Order: sequence, then structure tokens, then C-alpha cells
Amino acid sequence: MHITAANTSEKPAARRGYVRERILRVLLNNPKEKLTKYRIVKMTDANISWVIEFLRKLERDGLVEGTKVKDYRGLITMWKDIRMEPEAREYMVRDMMDFLKKTDMKYALTTYSAENLVQKYLFTSRIDFYIMPEDRQKWHEELSKKGLVGKGNVRVLTTDKHVFYNSFVREGLTVVSIPQLIVDLMVEGLVGVEAAEMLLKKEEDVVSRP
Repeated sequence: MHITAANTSEKPAARRGYVRERILRVLLNNPKEKLTKYRIVKMTDANISWVIEFLRKLERDGLVEGTKVKDYRGLITMWKDIRMEPEAREYMVRDMMDFLKKTDMKYALTTYSAENLVQKYLFTSRIDFYIMPEDRQKWHEELSKKGLVGKGNVRVLTTDKHVFYNSFVREGLTVVSIPQLIVDLMVEGLVGVEAAEMLLKKEEDVVSRP
């Protein structure tokens, strides 16, 4: 097994960073499932020794027991603290959501627009979405034709492909997984933290039910 990061030239430390995020993403999206370590290896497409090493650290920190989530909030907080910063490029584009509904390119919304679709607490002040690393140029060509390049209302994000894990469709638009959304909102700061806390409490309630 091996890690497939956003950039195949990433140094080992960066690859390990993506592995850690993949493990946390899998655990937080499956908090009630009894996952084996080998199942996590398969779901993260990572080196088995790295997976076992990180799970042991999480267990020492009291966040998991084996592969069972013990502290959902603690795992979210850890993820926020170690999150790998995605590459970003900004545009000013009209009717971006309509364009996303029609595109056949892979994407997943996050932060404001995603939260508005899921929880409807935040105003969509900017449309942020992840894309596949190999699609960067295609997105740039399409968006530069539709609008302007530079600081604007659209931010295109590129990171590890595993960011699409457990993404889902809401109102015809693809959204990142709820744990990913919570972490991204926390990193965004300000009102994003308020919205993240609301989502986090809902997730904690679901996890605590028998």
C-alpha cells in the first residue's frame, strides 16, 4: 500500500501528514463501526506501519481504543491542528453554483457554501471547493473564460485526493464529508468556528446514541 498525495513529489513528512489526515477522516466518518486496522489501511491506501504507528499514538492520547473512537471532539481538534494547508487559487465568477451543477469534473464544496447547504447558518460569502489535482488546468481554463482571475468570490482548493472520501450530494451539489467540513470551518475562523461548533455538537449527539 502507498499514499497517493496531491503531488507525487511531496517529501516523506508531507506524505505522512496526508496519511494522518486520511486516518482521522476515516475514523471520524465511521465512529460507530468496528474497523480492523487492515480495513483502515485499505480505506486510506497507506503504508501499514504508518497506520499502526498513528493509531497507537491516538490510543496513547486517549482518543481511540483500538480503532474505536472514544473522543470525537478530540479527534476533530487534532485534525484541525495538523491539517495540511491546501493550495488555493481565486476567481471572480458569476453563477458559480449553477456551473457546478452542470460540470462533469469532480469537485466537493466546503466552508460557507457547503455549510449553507447542510445547516443554513452562514451566508455564502465565498464559494470554496476542492478539485482533483490533475484537473487544475481544466478548471483554470473554464473559470478564466467564465470570469476573472484573482481575488474574488470563488476559491479553488487542491490537496490530497482522499478529501473526497464520504462526500455526498445535497440539492444537486457535491459537499465534503461532515467531519471535513467541520475542520475546514474551524480553520476558516470567526463565524466559521460558530458554525463548526453547531455541526460538531450534532455529530457528537449522534455518536453518543446507543
